[in-house]
Amino acid sequence: MIPLCLVTGFLGSGKTTFLKHVINANRDRRLVYLINEFSKLDVDAALLERESDQVVSIPGGSIFCTCLVTEFIAMLRRVDEVISTTDTPVEGVVVEASGMANPKVAGDMLRETKLDQVFDLAQIVSIVDPGSFMKLLKTLPNIVDQVEAADVVLLNKTDVYTDAQVAETRSALLDIKPNVRIVPTTYGTVDLDLFGAPSGARELSGEYAKCRDPNYDTVAVTFEAPADVDAIKTLIQTHADEIYRVKGTVPCADGSLLLDYSGSGLTLTPRKPGTADGLVFIFRGDTSPALRDGLS
Repeated sequence: MIPLCLVTGFLGSGKTTFLKHVINANRDRRLVYLINEFSKLDVDAALLERESDQVVSIPGGSIFCTCLVTEFIAMLRRVDEVISTTDTPVEGVVVEASGMANPKVAGDMLRETKLDQVFDLAQIVSIVDPGSFMKLLKTLPNIVDQVEAADVVLLNKTDVYTDAQVAETRSALLDIKPNVRIVPTTYGTVDLDLFGAPSGARELSGEYAKCRDPNYDTVAVTFEAPADVDAIKTLIQTHADEIYRVKGTVPCADGSLLLDYSGSGLTLTPRKPGTADGLVFIFRGDTSPALRDGLS
C-alpha cells in the first residue's frame, strides 16, 4: 500500500507554503506531489516545481468534481503502475486539493475505483487562516466539510492575527469537530507525520461537485506588456469583499513580481527571471459587473 496524505484548506490559507516546507523536510524520501489548481493557469505547481522534480499538476477545477476526477484517478493509477517501481518504490503521495474541494469525496472515490487497495489515505490535513475562516463559515459549505474530514487542522498565520481572532477560530473549529487535533503554525512550518495513522475511525462520503460551482468564478489574466501594478492593487482593494484570492506574477519594467492576495492581505515579492507571467482571480459567483469589466 502507498500512503497518501490529502492537504485541504481554503484559498490563501497557506497550502503552498506548507508544501514547500514538506518538500524541503523530505528530500531524502521518494514522495510524489499532486497539485490541484482550480484555475487553468497553473500557479502553485509552477512554484513548487522549483522545489522538487516529483511535482505533478492537475489544473482546471477540483479533483473532486465530475469534470476532473477522471484525470485525478488516472494520475493515481500512473503513480502506482509507472512511477512506483520495484527498484524505486514511491514512499508516499501528497495531494494538495484546490481550496474549494470537499475532501469527504476521497473515501467514495478510492472505494469505487478500488484504489483503496493500492493507496492508504493515512492523513487529511486542513489548513485554516483565522483572518477569513469565520466569514467563510457563513457562505461556503465545503469549509465545514474540510474540518469535519480532517485528522489535523493547522491553525496557520498565528503571528498575523490577534490572540482573540486565533481563539475565536479555535473555538469554531472545536464546535465543528470537538476531537480534532489543532496545531498552531506560522508559515505552515510544522513537524508532522504526513503518513501516520489517523487519530480515529473516519467515515468519508460526499457528493462530487458540479463542474460549474455557483459559489465561485475564476478569471486568468495574462499580460503582453508591463502592467500597472498600482491599478491592479486598487482593483483588488475596491472589490475586496468579492475577491477570495489573487495569485500569480505581474510583469514590470525591471522584472516580474509575485502578487499574492488573500484574507490576510496583499504582498508583492520579486520573482526569478523566466517565470511565466499571469494572474488568477478567484471570486464570488455573484460578483459585480464592475469587477468583471475591470478584469477584461
